[in-house]
Amino acid sequence: MQQPRDFSLYGAVDLGARQAAAQRREQAARNAETGAPGNGETSAFVIEVTEETFNTEVALRSRSTPVIIDLWADWCGPCKQLSPVLEKLANEAAGAWVLAKIDVDANPRLAQAFQAQSIPMVVAIVGGQMVDAFLGAMPEAQIRQWLTQVLAVAEQLGVQSADAADAAAADQIGPEAEAIPPAYTEAQAAMERGDMDAAASVLEKALAETPSDPVAKSWLAQVNLIRRVGAYDQAGARRAAAASPGDVDAQIRVADIELAAGQPEEAFDRLLGVIGRTFGDDRDKARRHLIDLFEIFPPGDPQVSKARSRLTSLLF
Repeated sequence: MQQPRDFSLYGAVDLGARQAAAQRREQAARNAETGAPGNGETSAFVIEVTEETFNTEVALRSRSTPVIIDLWADWCGPCKQLSPVLEKLANEAAGAWVLAKIDVDANPRLAQAFQAQSIPMVVAIVGGQMVDAFLGAMPEAQIRQWLTQVLAVAEQLGVQSADAADAAAADQIGPEAEAIPPAYTEAQAAMERGDMDAAASVLEKALAETPSDPVAKSWLAQVNLIRRVGAYDQAGARRAAAASPGDVDAQIRVADIELAAGQPEEAFDRLLGVIGRTFGDDRDKARRHLIDLFEIFPPGDPQVSKARSRLTSLLF
């Protein structure tokens, strides 16, 4: 088994949340008409993932539920031995973790992102990070042991499925303790099915009732980023920003794209550069957008702290 290593996957491919959600809705409609099974899914806990759906189905989902990725191909004999075992274990886990199956032939960019030199390759994603992986078709008993270790790491990082979190809370705290806000569960469900508009509506309502809620703030900032970038012509946005450095809106769009692509330092530097060379409304627009992007990150994030310090020096 490979040693755990940090590996941000939030931007492994371009965000396509709207397109992915639309594809799922269209596929569901076709399946309803034809009676075909849904998009390769064998259960609610086993999903087929593509380059277009990766960010919604894996990167975003892994912030609330551990995701185990099965990198496979039709020609791979060991894959055909391993995949049924993983599917069985996923169904037994009943939502404690989700199995995401990726066909490397159909999704070469994802195979490249994972540096998959051979398959089968199984990767554990927790909180948008690659925490562990193994190669080859291990026996079921060893896979169970590996999964136990992964779930222990997930618990340490505060990432559990809603059911697991509820069970842990019931075991560890008394009946008078405050329950998980229903808005979190509702927003999470909307995000997992790719309905970012519904998730935003739920989170906006939660913030109207509790304006200081840090979780709702962070989730809403993430959802809004996904909605914005999913609507951009990314190549066109980059061309416009390169051609017009003084176009604040163009620079903001590319900063969004960079952050969604897992490049926060580049995104922050871009907006700080705009703030440093503009005045009045343009400067304020860039400043407000930068602060909105900060909301995505947890308190004390070192990249945000560094950018906040630079922002202060620019403004004062």
